[in-house]
Amino acid sequence: MVEWECLLVGGSFEELVEAGEPRIVAGQGNDGCVVFAISPRLSTALGDAGHSWLHDVSASWPRLRAEDGEVIDTEIADAIVSDQAALVSSARRQNQSVYCWVA
Repeated sequence: MVEWECLLVGGSFEELVEAGEPRIVAGQGNDGCVVFAISPRLSTALGDAGHSWLHDVSASWPRLRAEDGEVIDTEIADAIVSDQAALVSSARRQNQSVYCWVA
């Protein structure tokens, strides 16, 4: 999510951390699981982004992960980013927040 925020709205990882993002809402126990809130800025960016912008992000994300040796198929990345944008849009219509669970 931090990478998506940097790709969608700019900034760096360090700037996000200084701003208190991502905001952890649960976890950090011995099991390594963490739940964090998607930032309002990322929520707005995902909810407002058009299909072509989301496609650009989903193409850039695997390249960023590849720098750390992680392989993400571009079609899967596109589906994940598009699905997340749809989830955020739905949540915004209902005045709800979106959270991410990381194991």
